[in-house]
Amino acid sequence: MGRPVTKADLMRAAEHNYGKLNTIISGLTEKELSTEFDFSGDEKKKEAHWRRDKNLRDILIHLYEWHRLLLDWVKANQNGESQPFLPKPFNWKTYGGMNEEFWKKHQATSLEEAKELLEKTHGEVLRLAETFSDGELFSKGVYKWVGGSTLGSYFVSVTASHYDWAAKKLKAHIKNCREK
Repeated sequence: MGRPVTKADLMRAAEHNYGKLNTIISGLTEKELSTEFDFSGDEKKKEAHWRRDKNLRDILIHLYEWHRLLLDWVKANQNGESQPFLPKPFNWKTYGGMNEEFWKKHQATSLEEAKELLEKTHGEVLRLAETFSDGELFSKGVYKWVGGSTLGSYFVSVTASHYDWAAKKLKAHIKNCREK
């Protein structure tokens, strides 16, 4: 499935990848749920997120917080409040620090609460996407606050693409658990 370029594609990809992620989650064994993530033995996994996230809750909270970024950004800008997607002081070169802040903020959040938060914002994001036309989502220049991209690309990034990222991370964790 290629990157969505229509609202129908976006909705389909978001739901498909969310379903795929939930299927992986529902199949996790007790060992896989209780074993801390450790990707230190894989030299290919150098990005900060491989060290940051230690469990399923951390992944779900990451997805939830990125949903919140999108929801808050769109709402503010629709209400005439000029707001960048990433909150100050972060930018696209420093957003790793923002992800660390999300991680720290939720260390006391339970796995059940993380699941509920993600389920809620997943629905909110899809309902918000439904309010836009194909042109509003996938044509450049419709909203000056989006910049040089399209609004739809942000929706794709925080849903389908991010769910795919989470699924790959969980599959790597499952593989690690089965090899030990």
